Amino acid sequence: MHVFLTGASGFIGSRILTELLNAGHQVTGLARSDSSAGAIRLAGAEVWRGTLEEPASFTGAVERADAVIHTAFDHDFHHFVESCEKDRRVIQAMGEVLKGSARPLLITSGTGMGNDGPMHPAETEQRLHDHANPRIATEREANALLAADVNVRLVCLPQVHDTTRQGLITWYIQHALEKGAVACIGDGDNRWSAAHVSDVARLYRLVLEQGAGGHRYHAVAEEEVLMREIALTVADKLNLPQLSLSAGEAQAHFGWFAIFAGMSLRSSSVWTRRKLNWQPVGPGLLEDLRAMDYQNVFARP
Repeated sequence: MHVFLTGASGFIGSRILTELLNAGHQVTGLARSDSSAGAIRLAGAEVWRGTLEEPASFTGAVERADAVIHTAFDHDFHHFVESCEKDRRVIQAMGEVLKGSARPLLITSGTGMGNDGPMHPAETEQRLHDHANPRIATEREANALLAADVNVRLVCLPQVHDTTRQGLITWYIQHALEKGAVACIGDGDNRWSAAHVSDVARLYRLVLEQGAGGHRYHAVAEEEVLMREIALTVADKLNLPQLSLSAGEAQAHFGWFAIFAGMSLRSSSVWTRRKLNWQPVGPGLLEDLRAMDYQNVFARP
């Protein structure tokens, strides 16, 4: 299959690229810079130059592909609403090209959009379309394309990790370095889901090869990792004090991260595992946090 892949030189996309090539697929990767283009070519894929800011710059690649996997996202959390709206426009442009065909469009969302409270993990087919997370824009556009008979499949991500990056926890660690302390809200009883990046990349391939339009697949290896355990692990590795904040203190301490710091972002992947026979085998989140070389990955201010 000839796959057009956005984010092909990124943290997750580069692993998906390798996974697809090893499975015998042909891949064209979107690149906005010379360095990204060089990394994609070195991996063994073709390059298509373009940017998320100008969807017209890559619709030609969508037209010639048998399938599209969209993983690129602007992770500027200081302008998160704008980034989510940009993602919606990109998905809309891809969907317009794919209307009237059975070619799959795999897009990326977060597991949290199916979470209806701290006591309940997000379920695969449950989506709260008035959810406060701005990333819900991706879900709404997916529904619009499904109604237009586009073969949309969603891969929903938790905290994706290895020993260099850990999703939102990467920013959490950087913030701790800036503040000189590792904080959580209350007792840190909120829980986050996680998965190793290699397992996530394999799931994207399985969704491409075996998935079905209209379904959401949760890339969750660990359903609930206590925020308290994350904080204690990071504090130990950085040799920093660990603080407990009240909910009222969170905004002043965390800034934009406050909206996430107290959330429970649990998710179930039982349905996904059963449907695709996906069995995560990579290290756990805390294991990767303990194994990380913090001095080389994070520069102290």
